[in-house]
Amino acid sequence: MHTGIKVFVTGGTFDKEYNELNGSLYFKETHLFEMLDLGRSRLELSIETLMMKDSLDFVDADRETIAKACNTTNASKILITHGTDTMTITADYLLGHCAHKTIVLTGAMVPYKFGSSDGLFNLGSALAFVQVLGPGVYIAMNGKVFEAGKVRKNTTKGEFESY
Repeated sequence: MHTGIKVFVTGGTFDKEYNELNGSLYFKETHLFEMLDLGRSRLELSIETLMMKDSLDFVDADRETIAKACNTTNASKILITHGTDTMTITADYLLGHCAHKTIVLTGAMVPYKFGSSDGLFNLGSALAFVQVLGPGVYIAMNGKVFEAGKVRKNTTKGEFESY
């Protein structure tokens, strides 16, 4: 197995940009490299963009693409950047399709480019968790880690919680 960490980018709030002309959010390119540089990461990472989508627009084929990427990489430790709205659905899907690896999904409630994003903290936490957790699928948000199949997004509180 590859000793480094494989990172798959799928989009989500993490990577959204703000259009000042019409107030919309859109995707341009991932901010992951800038975030890793800002956080002074020294980890051996292999980064691949699978898609740049809002997770509300995900269909089963998108989750199949993510699972296939997880299963075909030589890396045993995988981090996935993902939109928070359907992160639990993707985590549950991956649990059923590639639980022999350590997979951690993370994202942000506020776009990184807004300057007050939780994305940088979530990315750092997720990179730490993926290194120490055993095989399985997890969600890392706000300094906490949750097992797939046992977590939900509490939209009232704006955070993830176990159930």
